[in-house]
Amino acid sequence: MSLVWLNGQMAEAAQAQIAVSDRGLLLADGLFETMAVHRGKVFDLDAHLSRLAAGLALLKFAAAVDLGKLRAAIVDYAATGGMVQAVLRLTVTRGAGPRGLLPPEAPAPTLLMTLSPMPPAAAAPLSLQVCTGTRRNELSPLSRIKALPYLDNVLALQEARGHGADDALLLNTQGRIACASAANVFAIRDGRLETPPVSDGALPGTMRALVLALAPKLGLAPAEAPLGIEDLAGADEVFLTNSTRRVMPVSVCDGKRIGGRCGRALDALQALIAARIG
Repeated sequence: MSLVWLNGQMAEAAQAQIAVSDRGLLLADGLFETMAVHRGKVFDLDAHLSRLAAGLALLKFAAAVDLGKLRAAIVDYAATGGMVQAVLRLTVTRGAGPRGLLPPEAPAPTLLMTLSPMPPAAAAPLSLQVCTGTRRNELSPLSRIKALPYLDNVLALQEARGHGADDALLLNTQGRIACASAANVFAIRDGRLETPPVSDGALPGTMRALVLALAPKLGLAPAEAPLGIEDLAGADEVFLTNSTRRVMPVSVCDGKRIGGRCGRALDALQALIAARIG
């Protein structure tokens, strides 16, 4: 990460400056999007901007961000990295404000973009550990947007790694599956491609939406349906999705083998997504 984009200007990462009164730093008052860049172009950019717009509306400073100008800036910045594959992170905070919780009446948002190398694909199917130390609050409106506060996810991943697992499986307050630490959860069962609904605390992921749209081409019926841990145990396949790592097969949950009975469907899904990327 050499050059970053901050409020319309390119700068060396070590020299980019954000105000100490920025509400993103002090109160996590903001949003972010993590986007895959392939050969200088952002994949599924419109979907990311649509989710960002929903988050800005919820946080009530949508009018302060010109999404048309931001879109153009993202396209330009993505083309500057010179990497075949990269990850572009966009962070949008409400900007600086006075002390206290109430936001300024006329916010001046801080917009920051960074480019990083794409992480390598997992060499083997993932293992999950059901998190017991924290729960996903499906009743919070923040569960439906890409908000900056992510410490529940950090704690969950630390717990999973402490058990020797690759990722955490987060349950909601009712004990149903919500998500992994930074990914949506899918199960293939009885000819259906199932994923927890947003009402159960699942983030409306951009790759999640694409996978649901592609399901009929795999001969599977897409379904947003509540899932319990026992549903994963009996699934033909379990996998995670996010915008940078796409589809990640899962073979172990809480130390027990799961899935692994129709891997060709996952291969076909990966091929369909790769064809979209071009």
